[in-house]
Amino acid sequence: QLQLVESGGELVQPGGSLRLSCAASGFSLDYYVIGWFRQAPGKEREGVSCISVSDSSANYADSVKGRFTISRDNPKNTVYLQMSSLKPEDTGIYYCAVYRVSLLEAECVMTILDWYNSWGQGTQVTVSS
Repeated sequence: QLQLVESGGELVQPGGSLRLSCAASGFSLDYYVIGWFRQAPGKEREGVSCISVSDSSANYADSVKGRFTISRDNPKNTVYLQMSSLKPEDTGIYYCAVYRVSLLEAECVMTILDWYNSWGQGTQVTVSS
């Protein structure tokens, strides 16, 4: 059974850092694009970052560029989101999700949430002093 489990969310002060993890089980990430999304209270879920299968490309929302870094460790079947210089507006529930591709070099897409057919349960990130 395909499963994604996020971890690493917690309360952090503005300017701080966190690393989120997304562990996959029941399938191999080798043929899947992975995306990170977040949802703040009262707001729609939005794409934060995604990474292609070949690791040749990653995309970021403008609001996190230069502060967040996505990476994948295929042997460990895990994806990470390193977050630094955190701001209160980064607060929300962070989800990882995947979709399968046939072209391994395909650039990842994080703006079409319907492409992502498997989601984790989310991990809470709160940025506050």
